[in-house]
Amino acid sequence: MQMFQYIQIVECVQRLCIDCAYNLPEDVLEVLTNAWATESKPRAKHILGQLIENAQVAKADRIPLCQDTGLAVVFVEQGANTVISPPPEKPTATIIDAIQEGVARGYEKGILRKSIVAEPLNERQNTRTNTPAVIHHSVVPGAGIKISVMAKGGGCENKSQFKMFNPTESKEVVTGWIVEVVKNAGANACPPFVIGVGIGGNFELSCLLSKKSLLRNMGDPSGDPFYAQMESDLLKAINATGLGPQGLGGDTTALAVCIETAPCHIASLPVAVNIECHSHRHKSIEL
Repeated sequence: MQMFQYIQIVECVQRLCIDCAYNLPEDVLEVLTNAWATESKPRAKHILGQLIENAQVAKADRIPLCQDTGLAVVFVEQGANTVISPPPEKPTATIIDAIQEGVARGYEKGILRKSIVAEPLNERQNTRTNTPAVIHHSVVPGAGIKISVMAKGGGCENKSQFKMFNPTESKEVVTGWIVEVVKNAGANACPPFVIGVGIGGNFELSCLLSKKSLLRNMGDPSGDPFYAQMESDLLKAINATGLGPQGLGGDTTALAVCIETAPCHIASLPVAVNIECHSHRHKSIEL
């Protein structure tokens, strides 16, 4: 049995939130740099250069990559043989409480914009802590904890879509719809994009898969050859639209397409597309 103190989780999440906001992941920066090197349109190449410079300045000066520092989405895998010890003043506190406190501390200490409203339709009052975060908690075999934090901006999230296809639908129809979703996102979602796709499961699982896929290293294709080829074909088709960086034209509309799948009902074919902007902010740690 492995034990962690509540405060360890709080401090870990706090650091992840700040690092996520300030430091673009190396795999994202590498893909952006490669796109800059191969971009044939001068204006698009200039924009990509600005995005790379923005990442360098944010890291050096310890400032946010984007003014929209996002809703904190947290994926946590807790080993079955792992226990969180609550503090004496909070004897019933759980790992979920620790994560929420860590997010609140991270957004306060990092001087990050707090963007969460407590109620969605009527009053829409800001919680002033950027909590509650959206937390996906799962129990896995063994001991230890893996925590991944993604700062999901509103502009790109707003352009994400879901569709329930007939189970007899072809790959070509599904991929065509995905390309259309990306085209319709346009400049409002701040291209070049990272595209997360969830196929299978059911209504909610396909959406979760599309978001979880965005945690994958962009240099790692799907482990299934069929979907690895689909990722490659989709990336080519999306870039062929010519939307380009910031929607101003160019060869680089998307940096990567990541597909995750799950078994589904014989009568269903759910597909979800979660769009991520060029400021693809996520950090993970294993304890």
